[in-house]
Amino acid sequence: MNSNIVHLILMEFFTIYLYLLRKNMAALAVGIMGASGRMGRMLLEAVLQHPNTNLIHGFVPGFSSLAGVDAGEFIGAKKAGVPLSLLNKDELDDVGVLIDFSLPDAFDETLQFCLETKTPLVLGVTGLSQEQENRLKQASSTLAIVYAGNYSTGVNLSLNLLATTAKVLGFDADVEVIEHHHKHKIDAPSGTALMMANAVASARGQTLKTSSIYGRQGASKRTDGEIGIHAVRGGEIVGEHTVEFIMNGEIIEITHKAQSRMTFAQGAVRAAIWLQNQPAGLYDMQDVLGLKA
Repeated sequence: MNSNIVHLILMEFFTIYLYLLRKNMAALAVGIMGASGRMGRMLLEAVLQHPNTNLIHGFVPGFSSLAGVDAGEFIGAKKAGVPLSLLNKDELDDVGVLIDFSLPDAFDETLQFCLETKTPLVLGVTGLSQEQENRLKQASSTLAIVYAGNYSTGVNLSLNLLATTAKVLGFDADVEVIEHHHKHKIDAPSGTALMMANAVASARGQTLKTSSIYGRQGASKRTDGEIGIHAVRGGEIVGEHTVEFIMNGEIIEITHKAQSRMTFAQGAVRAAIWLQNQPAGLYDMQDVLGLKA
């Protein structure tokens, strides 16, 4: 082989090696729980594409036949050199932050493994029981956790708009929250709808537990201070949320429409990068985005 060609090949390999070395030195090592799900696929793509993250593990459920499949090839990209695998506590030792968008059924084991390995957790699982919520709060005394019902920047900006609107209008406006999602979504109402309703309730000095009405049926009038929450399921809707402030003579609507799940994945990656430098505590996307006063 011509010596010039050999030299060019060696230089190319050396350049790639230096790039990977710099990336691995600076990048956050990320593990993804629920990698085979709808959001898991988006998270794999987001982590692989981000210049400051390095995919270390993609975890799939025990019943999955995808264990061993390359994460990059799984999402239709080039080979990543990271085979999908079952969650194993020992594999969390080299994970800087774990991102979990799986299901409540897997939450208890995941949280326990994170506690034992002191692995910071970005949690996007919705539909947790009250008992699981309590365990999460307890774990945050020794573990850094970001927990949010929605990781979209737009949604979290909307929460501030909702709080401001509710504070100004007070009880002069009847408030209704309507959310639309795809027919495969298990929990209802969505975590985002609850976040939005809670933003309104808190701004008006209420609690969601005492002010919320989930759907309506039968013969009864609307009571003052009610916050109606309604869930619609159908098709492949990624996620749409509208909060209506209904007054005598006018209506204010604040709406957020997600056009791709990638917006949630990119927000979760942003949260993971932020979380790596935080002390133990329970945070949300308002903290990540610096929106809290």
